[in-house]
Amino acid sequence: MAQNTATSEAPAGWRVERDSMGEMLVPQDALWGAQTERSHENFPIGTERMPDEIVRAFAQLKAAAARANCRLGRMSRTDADLIGAVADEILAGKLDGNFPLVVWQTGSGTQSNMNVNEVIANRGNQIAGERRLHPNDSVNMSQSSNDTFPTAMHVAAVTAVRERLLPAVAQLEATFRRLEEENADVVKSGRTHLQDAVPISFAQEISGWRGLLEGSAEELEASLAGLYRLALGGTAVGTGLNAPEGFDVAVAEELAAATGMPFVTDPNKFRALTGKDAIVFAHGAVKGLAANMMKIANDVRWLASGPRLGLGEIAIPANEPGSSIMPGKVNPTQCEAVTMVAAQVMGNDATIGFAASQGNFELNVFMPVIAYNFLQSVRLLADAILSFDQRCASGIRANRERMDHNLRHSLMLVTCLNPYIGYDNAAKVAKKAFAEGTSLRDACLELGLLYAEKFDEVFRPEEMV
Repeated sequence: MAQNTATSEAPAGWRVERDSMGEMLVPQDALWGAQTERSHENFPIGTERMPDEIVRAFAQLKAAAARANCRLGRMSRTDADLIGAVADEILAGKLDGNFPLVVWQTGSGTQSNMNVNEVIANRGNQIAGERRLHPNDSVNMSQSSNDTFPTAMHVAAVTAVRERLLPAVAQLEATFRRLEEENADVVKSGRTHLQDAVPISFAQEISGWRGLLEGSAEELEASLAGLYRLALGGTAVGTGLNAPEGFDVAVAEELAAATGMPFVTDPNKFRALTGKDAIVFAHGAVKGLAANMMKIANDVRWLASGPRLGLGEIAIPANEPGSSIMPGKVNPTQCEAVTMVAAQVMGNDATIGFAASQGNFELNVFMPVIAYNFLQSVRLLADAILSFDQRCASGIRANRERMDHNLRHSLMLVTCLNPYIGYDNAAKVAKKAFAEGTSLRDACLELGLLYAEKFDEVFRPEEMV
């Protein structure tokens, strides 16, 4: 429709809904109301919808707010239970399709707050068989979009990190731990600056990858502390206008009990409404994990390069043909997917940081794009890690012969001679061997720096790790 001009008579397939600005035509089978329909028509921008995680977080906070209002004598038990019942339907996915709004709307997320309010009210009234619930007076009681959206954002972010991202990291950690055990006896050449370096065991190299994941998991856990603090109870500008005394504490307690997560009320609601540094900090940890995954994926594809003309020190699963023109070619596609996801996460971090800097006076009005990018980062990274684990990392196999060949031909093994012939002489040995295409042993003996027996005694690569 170019212009929605509802009258008391609705055309077939539509119904009339009313809000403070007048009447709107709404699809007959939709549970949303007039404010949602206005937003749906006024923001035909892009295809990015408000994330499902935000909708579910809204459902949780609406149920918690209803219980808190009931505890404080503001709402009847019947209405609180009705709101809770609809929230449960949303969490179960039974009302999917009733949340059509795009990310590119008002920066406070007001329309998404009202979308949830209207759906809960209309569905609750269906269940009750009477008009008991009002979107603003009942479902939004003691709240404002200005404190509910940042609360939903924190709840969704914490849930996504704890339930999706950290388990994915733990799964890949376990794979690397298994690979360490399987390759404990494999010694290979280390590399720094993409150049040959001193020996390392393959298990030690893998333990570095595992350590990156463990460090990222610790950083992610630590970053959640700020997200546990909730804005709910600050209402419009942080003063708590229209919320009963103790509502902020009570609703945080209800959310904590319902989710099993240690949510608390933010002691400074003025900061909570306008400041988004907590989510910037948490996404920094997400970006740190993305950086580590970029490094791991690059290491794996370098080590698997070849199979004949590259390093070829490991084999990875062949999941699909790698070329439309070169038969038999297999590419490290899982590694490439991980690195693309990492690049996306780093771009999202820039957007989140800029958006968080735009808090003006008592409110930040970039919250939908912050929420969208944060949740996209977590979702993509968790999915990419699980796919990389299942389709690449779990099938890594060491090419022991190639590793041993490369190790034995590495000029950097000369480092073990430093204590016996000195750094400068060792450098002469390495340069002579490289220039003449001979072994370190031959070069050292020709220069008269060590006897053969002594060279063989100290030159033991397997003991250098």
